[in-house]
Amino acid sequence: MNSSVQTPEVATPKYPGLKAGLVLLVVVLVAAMFWDSFVEMERLWQQPEYSHGYLIPFLAAYLFLIRCEQLVAASPRPAWSGVWALVAAMLVLLAGELSALFVITQYAFLLTMGAIALAFFGYRGLRAIWASLAMLVFLVPLPVLIQYKLSSGLQFISTDLAAWFLRAVGFAVFVEGNVIDLGVSKLQVVEACSGLRYLFPLMCFGFICGYVYRGPRWQRLLILASTIPITIVMNSFRIAVTGILYNTYGIGAGDTFLHYFEGWVIFVGCLLLLFMEMIILAKLQGRKLDDVFDPQLPSIPAIRAVPATLHVAWPSLAVVVVLALGLVGVITLSGRSEVLPDRQSLVSFPLRLGEWSGTETEISPEELDVLKLTDYVSANYANERGDFVNLYVAYYASQRQGASVHSPRACLPGGGWKILDSKIVKLPGILPDGSDLEVNQLVIGTGRTRQLVNYWFMQRGRDLTSEYAVKWYIFWDSITRRRTDGALVRLVTPLPEEGGEEQAAQRLAELIRVAEPRLYYHIPQESLIPAVEPPDTALRF
Repeated sequence: MNSSVQTPEVATPKYPGLKAGLVLLVVVLVAAMFWDSFVEMERLWQQPEYSHGYLIPFLAAYLFLIRCEQLVAASPRPAWSGVWALVAAMLVLLAGELSALFVITQYAFLLTMGAIALAFFGYRGLRAIWASLAMLVFLVPLPVLIQYKLSSGLQFISTDLAAWFLRAVGFAVFVEGNVIDLGVSKLQVVEACSGLRYLFPLMCFGFICGYVYRGPRWQRLLILASTIPITIVMNSFRIAVTGILYNTYGIGAGDTFLHYFEGWVIFVGCLLLLFMEMIILAKLQGRKLDDVFDPQLPSIPAIRAVPATLHVAWPSLAVVVVLALGLVGVITLSGRSEVLPDRQSLVSFPLRLGEWSGTETEISPEELDVLKLTDYVSANYANERGDFVNLYVAYYASQRQGASVHSPRACLPGGGWKILDSKIVKLPGILPDGSDLEVNQLVIGTGRTRQLVNYWFMQRGRDLTSEYAVKWYIFWDSITRRRTDGALVRLVTPLPEEGGEEQAAQRLAELIRVAEPRLYYHIPQESLIPAVEPPDTALRF
């Protein structure tokens, strides 16, 4: 324990009953306001990437308790700035309730906790307990778009590093996207092998280690930052060993290794590397690990002295008023239902579009479980010239609670494709009013295989190319129109090993020109009046 801070004598707090009632009331109000957000967070904690979420409240409590001495010594005083920060947090919460986007209400909870701490303890007290508040950040899962981009990036890094490990021990391997070809067998590094299930818990543990580590600030920051490369190295090592077992002993041996080493064994290995790093950093100071790594025990006298530092003052009473008003707002908005427009199912989307004839394709149940879409059509279209295009339309009746359109920029890398080129192109005269349609155009490849992709987002009367604009309009329309429905439209056609982009772009434009008008019967636009498809095109043929 840090001996530089003296444990204060325990003073008898004034108005103990009033203080206890004040704290209890604040806890009840916060729990009532954010209950739905807590339920959604707990649901996401059941995913392997966020299973550490159940421990975060206890770790945050630990970090608070070990800083009680510093909190008492700081002689904290309530601050009105915390009340104004709480008002801002309530506005964020109400915006989240209006939009029914859990990610906004969950971050509003973090702002609320920081504002309450500032209001009760002031800046001096906040400096003493900031780490316990920062730990709460690990409660909230990342937004879906950021998680997918992070996962796909880690997949490629882990694939390349695993291939390097295999070559280092004498294996001849060939990498195609996120597939490692060992000759006898192929190993695909799927999303579950990205390493996120190790990264998030290790970053949480690295934050605690860096906080209790007694050394220069740069070393403490290095401990936290190093959790990222440690995770990547250990995950790549696991993939490489799996590939060796697959290639040498067959799939059964590799699956057995994955079963035992995909969880706690790899995480323990990550922890060992983290402690080895701290040993090296300690030696740079000429010290031993037990001299610098100081996981303190809470001081009971200091904990008992905390209530005496809590002042019943106007700022702390104002906190209760602001929270009560916030709860009234949440209750008022909780009954605000979402508008779900009438539409025709994509099941009736025609398989004959001009000179193009289509064959329906199915999406696996595992993929549907990830996509969480409401309705879709996926079909391979061909014309008499032998041109081939795949059309995929994914419709979401609601995009406000985690289920939303998946950007190809995030999904394609997860499937092993690398984006070789990207730009926005205008297709002249496509839209009903004769204006141009802007679409994203990607050239993707894996190994020697290349494809050209066009995609855009149909969002309540808007044709968008930016994933971030999609998120913004989901938020805005959920508030102003109570709608978050929308769709992704994606077309893919093969490319030769070199060239052919211009001809492929013409193929996609031809199919878009005949398919896009049909989409308005299935994808609700700005008007809520359902379109009626002409009888001659209502049936599949």
